[in-house]
Amino acid sequence: MSVEHASIRIIDGYARGDTDLAADEVWALEAHLEACRVCRDRLSASVTAQAPAVAALVGTVWSDLEPQLAGTARIPRRRRWPARLSRWMTPVMVPWLAMVVMVTLLALLLDLADTGSGEVSLVLLLAPVLPVLGVAASWSRGLDPAYELTASAPRAGLYLVLRRTASVLAVVVPPLLLGGWVTGVTAAQWLLPCLAFTSTALALGGVVGVTRAAAWLVAGWAAVVVTPTLAAGRTTFALATDGLPVWGLILAVGIGVVIARRGAYSVLGAHR
Repeated sequence: MSVEHASIRIIDGYARGDTDLAADEVWALEAHLEACRVCRDRLSASVTAQAPAVAALVGTVWSDLEPQLAGTARIPRRRRWPARLSRWMTPVMVPWLAMVVMVTLLALLLDLADTGSGEVSLVLLLAPVLPVLGVAASWSRGLDPAYELTASAPRAGLYLVLRRTASVLAVVVPPLLLGGWVTGVTAAQWLLPCLAFTSTALALGGVVGVTRAAAWLVAGWAAVVVTPTLAAGRTTFALATDGLPVWGLILAVGIGVVIARRGAYSVLGAHR
C-alpha cells in the first residue's frame, strides 16, 4: 500500500480473488476503498480486465434489475442517521443512553431527598452498571437491525467496539460526575468501578456476547452488592475507598483480555 492509494498489484490481486494476499492487506484495501473513489475506479477497471466473467455477470444482473428499479415506486425519504455519527453510535443507542441519564438523575434526586438509604449513595451504588447498559445496547443483535452489516464491515471489531464504548462513556460520565460532586462522593470511588465494569463487560463479551455479559454483570451486581448494601444501610467494601486497588486490578485485567481477544469482536457471536 502506498501513502495515498493502493498499489496496482493489490488491486489486481483483489479483483482476481487471489488467495496469496495477506489478511491485513485485504483489510487495509477494503477500509481504503470506503473513502477513496480513485481506487474504487481502479478496482472497477481491474475487475473488467482481470475477471471478465465477474464483470459479465454483474452486467447481466444489472441489465435485469434496471427495468424493475425504474418502475419501482419511490419510498419517501426519511431523515438519515449521519454517516460520521454512525461510527460512534447507532440510533438504537439513543433511548438507552437517555434512560441511563434519567436513572442517574433520579438516583441523585433520591440522594438529595435523603430517602432513608442510610449512608449509601445511590449514585455510587449504580455507577458501575450504568455504562454497561449503554454498551450492551450499542452491540446487541436484538436491538441493532444492522448488526450483520456491522460485524462484516472492514472496520468492524475492536475498533468499532471501542468507539461505541467511548461514546457511551462520554454520555454517562458527565451526569455521574455531577452526581458525585453534589453528593460528596470522590470521583475515584465511582469512576474506577464504572470503568472496571465496562472493561469486564467487553472482556466477557468476546466469549459469551456483549449483551449476555452485560446482563450477567448487572444481575450479579444487584444480587451481591446492591441488595445487601441497601439492607444494611451502609457502604460495603466494594464501594469504599479501600476497595479501589481491587477495581484498578479488575480494570487492568479487563483491558488486557480485550486486547488479547480483539479478533473476537469481528464475528457475529459478539452480538449475543
